[in-house]
Amino acid sequence: MRVAVVAMETSQYRDTVGRTRLERVATELADAGHDVTVFCSQWWTGFDNQRERDGVTYRAVTVSPTVPSFCARLPFLLAQFRPDVVHVHPTPASVALAAKTGAALSRAPLLTEWFGDEDVPENRRADLAFRASDCLITPSELVRTRVRERGATADQTAILPQSIDMDLVRETEADEEIDVVYAHRLDGSANVESLLLGLAELRQKGWSATIIGDGPERGYYEQEAADLRIDDRVTFVGSCDIEDRVSIYKGAHVFVQTAFRECFATDLLWAMACGCIGIVEYQAESSAHELIEQRGRAFRVTNPQEIADKITESADFERWTVDESCAEFDHAQVRADYEDLYEDRIEDHGFL
Repeated sequence: MRVAVVAMETSQYRDTVGRTRLERVATELADAGHDVTVFCSQWWTGFDNQRERDGVTYRAVTVSPTVPSFCARLPFLLAQFRPDVVHVHPTPASVALAAKTGAALSRAPLLTEWFGDEDVPENRRADLAFRASDCLITPSELVRTRVRERGATADQTAILPQSIDMDLVRETEADEEIDVVYAHRLDGSANVESLLLGLAELRQKGWSATIIGDGPERGYYEQEAADLRIDDRVTFVGSCDIEDRVSIYKGAHVFVQTAFRECFATDLLWAMACGCIGIVEYQAESSAHELIEQRGRAFRVTNPQEIADKITESADFERWTVDESCAEFDHAQVRADYEDLYEDRIEDHGFL
């Protein structure tokens, strides 16, 4: 299958979760033998108009992210490539519309990767780009609901979750045993306060906790732990690469999710794959609760006292280091789901 991915600004320009996800999907598809080209602004040095990386061809439409020039050139380049499917990042809307023109010239369906972490304005151009897509791919029901509220139909949307590497989970050695772990960028949406207040309720019990992440609010949360007189049992380890996080998760018994906003709770998923019991504080702007539905080793809570109660209750559960039920989220499985979706949309388009 020939797949054209369109992202005027790749993660080298703007490192967002949505862009990283789209590039990872491109790499996974290339690893599976598909012919994948990313049409983007040039992010590499030199005068070559394309670059190979991880089996994916990156084709420079422009030398910098200039919207008018990019939109003018993109349809012709897509028509030359003759893709079976065009997969586009939703911003800027003008680029998404240009991708639709290129897809029409190529007689290919247009799919839009709508992760939910981009601010897509509600204006005429964005609405046109929105309606032009044959399928809007979202990572969760929360994000799918948002696009439905903007006018998308049920048939025009699909949920494909974030993926994880189950081989890494199986092969990584567990770090030292701890009771509770939390992971998120320590910014205004982190809401570590709920966890710290819950842990403070257990001050008279023996426990240890690790906070993974860095950000502008780290100092505030460290001070709060000190004010609550639990700082001797709460370790802030800063940012960690995925290998270190997996090792920590495999040594932990409980993962507590409290962040206000999550399009997809990826760290919660990694932790549950590593055998952690999931405790999720419900937040209206977070999809984390979706991951624990129908799971026996998980709890949904609404306040710090309930967090404390469920941490205590979790002591009755056996420690695991791998949960094979999370294999449905493995990179290979989610890639196969993308392939199935592509084939369905190509067939609907009438050119399979």
